[in-house]
Amino acid sequence: MLPRAAFRALRTRPALAAPRIAPITSTPQWTRSYAKVGRPKSPQMVDEQAKTRPIPVSPAQQPEFTETSSSPAANTAPASTTRPRPASANATVDKASQQAQGTEEELSGPTSPAANTDAHSTESPDAPPPPPQAQKPLPDLRFGIPSTFAAEHDAEARAKRDPNDPNAAPEQPEQPEQPEHPAYGGAGGRELPKSAYETSTDRRRNRVANWGYLATLLFGTVGAAYMGRPWDSDDDAKAHADIANDWTPALMYARAAARINGQKAYYTDPAFQKLLPDKDKIPGGAPELTLVLSLEDLLLHSEWSTKHGYRLAKRPGLDYFLRYLSSQYELVIFTSVKSMDADPIIRKLDPFRLVMWPLFREATRFENGEYIKDLSYLNRDPSKVIVMDTDPSHVKLQPENAIVLPKWKGDPADKGLVAMIPFLEYLAMMAATGQPVDVRKVLESMKGKDIPTEYARREAKLRDAFQRDLAETKKKSKGSLGGMFTKSLGLDAAKQPGMQLGDQNISQGMSEGKMMIDMYRDFNIQNYQHLDKQIRENGDQWLKEMADEEKKMQDAAMKDMKAGAFSWLGAAPQSAAVPSAASAPEAATAHAGVPPSQTS
Repeated sequence: MLPRAAFRALRTRPALAAPRIAPITSTPQWTRSYAKVGRPKSPQMVDEQAKTRPIPVSPAQQPEFTETSSSPAANTAPASTTRPRPASANATVDKASQQAQGTEEELSGPTSPAANTDAHSTESPDAPPPPPQAQKPLPDLRFGIPSTFAAEHDAEARAKRDPNDPNAAPEQPEQPEQPEHPAYGGAGGRELPKSAYETSTDRRRNRVANWGYLATLLFGTVGAAYMGRPWDSDDDAKAHADIANDWTPALMYARAAARINGQKAYYTDPAFQKLLPDKDKIPGGAPELTLVLSLEDLLLHSEWSTKHGYRLAKRPGLDYFLRYLSSQYELVIFTSVKSMDADPIIRKLDPFRLVMWPLFREATRFENGEYIKDLSYLNRDPSKVIVMDTDPSHVKLQPENAIVLPKWKGDPADKGLVAMIPFLEYLAMMAATGQPVDVRKVLESMKGKDIPTEYARREAKLRDAFQRDLAETKKKSKGSLGGMFTKSLGLDAAKQPGMQLGDQNISQGMSEGKMMIDMYRDFNIQNYQHLDKQIRENGDQWLKEMADEEKKMQDAAMKDMKAGAFSWLGAAPQSAAVPSAASAPEAATAHAGVPPSQTS
């Protein structure tokens, strides 16, 4: 390329420019024609126009264009009338032209395209082409950019190293290039090892992770040895009598597993080992049988709609069901709903506390994502417990004690709950009369059948047999001599005093054709009518008394909490208010589910 000074020298100034005096050979003037819009011309018209068109000048008539000695300099030479160019300008132009010829020497080589593009064509045109060199594969950037920190650090260290220092470490010679290996590159592999893509942060992170793995292994080993130690107390040894105190690996593993399961049971097992108190510690006692009822879809139904939101519906006949069976069963509501959600519902569902014990989710067992009602924690004889539920998974640990009913969907004409009363009443009668009864065997005989329908069929069959036996007994006693003598004295064996059931004589009732279940049902009906009358007459007063008693208990608990807080400051704690001896039985009775007015 020409230097900038040469371009400035070649640039013609306006003052030195010579006017063009030599005329250029004239050429025929061509007139510009435009297309005319109209009808196309015929061939005869085209031939006539061609004859009249002037013929162009031939090159022989223009010698200035065919002269071979003419050069660009001669064609552009100024006339003698122009002012001559200074000598300094001529020297600058000559120097610039020489430099231009030197820079274009590289373009004066071979004329073939292959020779011009060959890097070694300048050496010899006839020389054979060099062998192709294998191109080194480009780095694989899918795994990150290779780190150059180590190479830069080594370069800086070598630059700062004193070559005259005898203590300096000798410089390591460059290692020969290693052949490609599938692990580091080669066919389809990475060009550099994995360590080449690691930064200092990655190395530090890996080092911390390795220390973490080592610490975890150490603490795990120590923790396993600690959890597998021998039992600390005799109670633990008795609770795990099958696992002896020995240091064998199998026994250590068994003790560790038992302790871990014990810690896990804190979160999965019920909150207490005994969900219900002992029967002998209940004021006024408790019925022989225990009836456990589910809350959701058995006693009530919840639904949601865009118009009303969430609404709860109480099952038809629920009040009658609870009041009728409250004197025959120890009623328990066992729900898988949390206490903070279910307790207000139960209080509104049963305001007079006919249900003795409410149990919530805290009393269930959590297993495989399900809440299970484990009846073994109820502190009751399994042969005396009946559970009514709508979900088989809730009672899968004791299915022999369960009555699984269809879910109630909110039908206002439903009678499924009331239809269960005769069967439950029959079981309560057998237990009240002292007969040995195992509810599990009775429920096993009802398995796969509709319990109300099956019980009605069996009761009708039993009633027919009883009537036949009673008729035969009357027929025999009428013709006997002892019966005639007794009637002659005005004495009737059926009217003699015997076992009473309320105000009924059992012997007299049976002579009149009543079965034991009939007399027991009449007795329960009388109890229900009396309780219903008391609730209608004194229900408001009972609710007020229970609210006052609950407020007193809350105040006493608050005073105890304040006394404990002030004791840390050294102040003398105030004695909490203690209910009087006269009010204690009423509080205990109300807690047991019996209205206070019935304790007198």
